[in-house]
Amino acid sequence: MDPQAKGWLETGGHYQLIHALAVFACYLAWRVLQATAAGFAAWLFLAGALIFSGSLYLMAFGGPRVLGAITPIGGVLLLAGWAVLAWACFAGTQSAPQP
Repeated sequence: MDPQAKGWLETGGHYQLIHALAVFACYLAWRVLQATAAGFAAWLFLAGALIFSGSLYLMAFGGPRVLGAITPIGGVLLLAGWAVLAWACFAGTQSAPQP
């Protein structure tokens, strides 16, 4: 296998794994902090991982290299997911019931 294709697979898998865990963090923020915006963050993570990792996987398995042009769109969605999750957690701690 081409070393560049191996790198794409490795990068895609790494980012997919991290953001799958981030979706679980969104669930915890939603349940524990009642941070409703965490659900939106989860959708951003899912869409971002699909576009970012998916385009890398497709290129690694012989897809056209022009797919590399849409990879940054997935990256922006992932960054937006982190920003929304941070905001949701901060806002959730402000309104969460105190024990």
